[in-house]
Amino acid sequence: MKTYKAAIFDMDGTLADTLADLHDSVNEMLAHYNFPPRTIDEVRQFVGNGARKLMIRSLPADKAADEKFVDEALAYYDGCYARHCLNKVKPYDGIPEFLAALEAKKIPLGICTNKQHFAAIDITEKILAPIKFSYVSGDKPGQPRKPNPARALAGAELFGVAAEDVAYFGDTAVDIQTALNAGFLAVGVTWGFRPRSELVESGAQIIVDSPQEILDLINFA
Repeated sequence: MKTYKAAIFDMDGTLADTLADLHDSVNEMLAHYNFPPRTIDEVRQFVGNGARKLMIRSLPADKAADEKFVDEALAYYDGCYARHCLNKVKPYDGIPEFLAALEAKKIPLGICTNKQHFAAIDITEKILAPIKFSYVSGDKPGQPRKPNPARALAGAELFGVAAEDVAYFGDTAVDIQTALNAGFLAVGVTWGFRPRSELVESGAQIIVDSPQEILDLINFA
């Protein structure tokens, strides 16, 4: 059985249930402009490609086509999410125990997410503590977003681990594509924001229904 030496994770829908705070922030932005609100299921489908894409998908079509307006809405949304990102977020059931098991094995842990870097850091430090992540990479201006594998590969390089020895975990097609593009083991999780069918269609090499399953299916050492 192949042994994996490092684990890198998506955040939203994988480590932490962030949906309620994302939904609240989107609707606060929309209300500011007197636009109709979005349902939580709409926001669930809109996330995964970064905050700017979330704005484009959430705004009325005519406004979404106006790049300057999208910039303005994104700036307002960032302020909303900075206030709300820790309000309702929580780790998924079993995640703290699973991460602690990897930490006990001295497996390097990283996060590569398309959410804003400031929020990724806040959630890592305040919601996922006391687990220590050696690498956290969120969305910053001028950096590539997933499924470009560059930021994920930077984590593997920091760990000193070859790509083929890294398992990458995520809940969306974007995550699976990122893992495959990087040469990582692509692990899809079904407790997040997307259905199992999306993970299957995107080429996930392993699909798990609970964090507890992971150590039974993947050998970390």
